[in-house]
Amino acid sequence: MNQRTNYMRAAVLHRFGGPEELTYREVDVPEIGPEDVLIRVAYAGVGEWDAFERQGGYAEMLNMNPAFPYILGSEGSGTVIARGEKVSHVDLGDRVYAPAFLNPKGGFYAEYAAIPAKYASRIPEGLPMQEAAVISGVGITALRGLEDVLALQQGESIMIFGASGGVGHMAVQLAKCMGARVFAVASGEDGVAMVKRLGCEAVVNGREGDLASKVFAFAPEGFDAALFTAGGEIADAVVNGVRKGGRIAYPYGIHPALRVSENIRTTGYHGEPDPEIIARLHRYIAANQLTAHISHTFALKDAHEAHAVLNRHYLGKICLQVNPEG
Repeated sequence: MNQRTNYMRAAVLHRFGGPEELTYREVDVPEIGPEDVLIRVAYAGVGEWDAFERQGGYAEMLNMNPAFPYILGSEGSGTVIARGEKVSHVDLGDRVYAPAFLNPKGGFYAEYAAIPAKYASRIPEGLPMQEAAVISGVGITALRGLEDVLALQQGESIMIFGASGGVGHMAVQLAKCMGARVFAVASGEDGVAMVKRLGCEAVVNGREGDLASKVFAFAPEGFDAALFTAGGEIADAVVNGVRKGGRIAYPYGIHPALRVSENIRTTGYHGEPDPEIIARLHRYIAANQLTAHISHTFALKDAHEAHAVLNRHYLGKICLQVNPEG
């Protein structure tokens, strides 16, 4: 463990705005409270919701009064180097991963992050630290939709739309673990190839061909359930592939809104972390060797470039390398 100082490097915002507002600066290391841990960050995940936060979307929506410099980063991995006196489930030196959505002490786009210990879990054996950094947010969102909203059962058919994205590629793996029959709609031939590597053979490219006929061929009587991680014209073309009385779930924030007939139960939901679902996801990762696909890795100082990629076609997740040795 390296000697740390009271200062650290971080990608910070001095005001909300575009990717160019992310600047690489020296700031104070956050203090921990009795129920917190201080993590020397190895990698930080970059999520689509980070862009909304960067623009001030959450601050406005939740009527927050944020303090600047402001540090993004709602998920990451690293090594515990300090813990509060009430923390007992993780030890100094443990390699951990955690979500930290809207953490008041700052996020993972920094050399150190102070987070509530209840969100931190030891990295399961076999999961690389880099993948651990990006798996929490999308994994929790996918699991919330599949288990809590859709109540997906073994043997049911499910369409996962946006299967090559962050939430989607976790949902494909989790739905297969639950014993469902999975039909995946990916973006681009590279997306199709990635989802097939995850073990899903029934995957189609949403950008080409008669998608509706492929949907019907897989589920002639309609799907029992569907998880949509994106909206738009293509989504609307297949949404009625869900049978009457079927269920659709989607995380809040997809745009444009889905156009669904009235006889399909459609539920939007939030993917916020809590200790119960973190533990549930952890069990799935450990038991089933779930994997997170990382298409781009940037140095922490280049966080603005990572955010620019959020507006382009990419697969799975984007990652920031902070202290790769952890």
